[in-house]
Amino acid sequence: MFNLNAKKFKAVSSSSNGDVSSETLFEYRQNGQIIWATYQGGTILFGALSGRIEGNKLFFTYQHQTLNDDFKTGKCESIITFDGAKLSLNENWEWTCNDYSKGTSILIEL
Repeated sequence: MFNLNAKKFKAVSSSSNGDVSSETLFEYRQNGQIIWATYQGGTILFGALSGRIEGNKLFFTYQHQTLNDDFKTGKCESIITFDGAKLSLNENWEWTCNDYSKGTSILIEL
């Protein structure tokens, strides 16, 4: 099982309909199967996510406020991979607001 506690990540790619960019920093916490994180940077003023880890998969919901004062929410399923040096989070997400569109992002451990 992976341990994400105190791990930091940044995006290396994201769908054009997403708000996450290479300037967005995620700081994860974990207690057993429960995971949570805060994130900010780029167009995101502040965000938080909460969910669970099952083996190499994450399931969570997220919410954030943008620099334009938009408040957005969504849900995400991620697959954790390890290349021998760093963890990656391969995310499939969906907005639960606005246009309800879907997208992908890849985050790498710093």
